[in-house]
Amino acid sequence: MKHDRGQATVELALVLPFLCTLVLGVVQVAVLGRDRLAVQLAAREAARAASVAADPRAAAAAGATAVDLSGLEVEVFPAGTTVRAVARYTDPTEVPLIGLVLPDVVVEAEVTMAVEPP
Repeated sequence: MKHDRGQATVELALVLPFLCTLVLGVVQVAVLGRDRLAVQLAAREAARAASVAADPRAAAAAGATAVDLSGLEVEVFPAGTTVRAVARYTDPTEVPLIGLVLPDVVVEAEVTMAVEPP
């Protein structure tokens, strides 16, 4: 069939932008998932450090150094027999094409632990 030459090329040219956008969207979701897990880890580490530390507020640095996210904010709130740690991170959507469509996402995690006696 001589008149069908180039049909596959035209179909590929029509589908390729959608396929690339889909792949980049999957990459962005994976990056958000990774950063969400990192923020949860930071909150858990800060709460754990604050539950055994003499000065719970100074333990917030333990959560911030547990993961490698610049701009991560960790706060510790002691409340009697418990301590609550809150970690916040603004995750930039920088994946090409997708970053232009989606705004930056704020990821937040909160962990409460019992204070352990010394």
